[in-house]
Amino acid sequence: MLSASLAPLPASGLLYLHGFNSGYGSPKAALMRAACAEVALPCETPQLPHRPAAALKMAEALLKALGPSPLLVGSSMGGFLVTCLAERHGLPAVLVNPAVRPARLVGEWVGEAFVNEHTGERFVIETAHREELVELTPQRVCPERYLLLLGTADETLDPADAFALYRGARTVLHPGGDHVFGMLESYLPAVLAHGGHCLPPGRVVTEMREQ
Repeated sequence: MLSASLAPLPASGLLYLHGFNSGYGSPKAALMRAACAEVALPCETPQLPHRPAAALKMAEALLKALGPSPLLVGSSMGGFLVTCLAERHGLPAVLVNPAVRPARLVGEWVGEAFVNEHTGERFVIETAHREELVELTPQRVCPERYLLLLGTADETLDPADAFALYRGARTVLHPGGDHVFGMLESYLPAVLAHGGHCLPPGRVVTEMREQ
C-alpha cells in the first residue's frame, strides 16, 4: 500500500499520535482535527494503548484508511512512534518535541503507576514497556522527510537530542517553548504545508474556538 520512498504530495490524510499518557481529547489532537477539517483532509487522532508495540500496531492499521500518502504528526512519545512509521513506510512526518531515547526515559519509570486522565485507565510501567521501545527504535532516520517543532525550554526532553538525531531536517526552534508546546496553533499552516496543503495563517480553527 505504501511506497518505500517519500509519499507524493499532497497528503491523502493525516494521522496524529499523542504523547505518553495523553489521548484523543488532548488540545493538540483537537487542533489537528480542526485544522484538517478546514482543508477537508481526512484525519485520525486515535486513543493509543499505553504499551508501545500495541500503540504502533493500532497506528499502522489506521494508515490504510488515510489513502496512499498520509502525513504523520506526533508529539513526544507519539513523535517516536511516528518516526517508526515514517522510516518503515517512507512517509513525511512532523514531530513536536519528539522523544529520542524513550527506552531510557521509560526505564526510569518501571514500577510507577499512572492514571490516564482521558480514559481513566490505570496502569503500571513494566520492564516490557522498555524492552518494546528498545526493539522498536529505528537504527537510523532519513532527516529529509521530517519537520521538527522544538521548544527551547522543554522541561521533559532535551531539544538538543532531537536536533542531533534529525540533523538536516527542516527545524523550527521556538524560544522559550515548553514540552506542551502550547503555541502549536500558530504552526498549523507549516504542519499542513509539510503535507502539501494550504491553511491560511490566522485562520480560525473552529473546533478549538467553540470549546
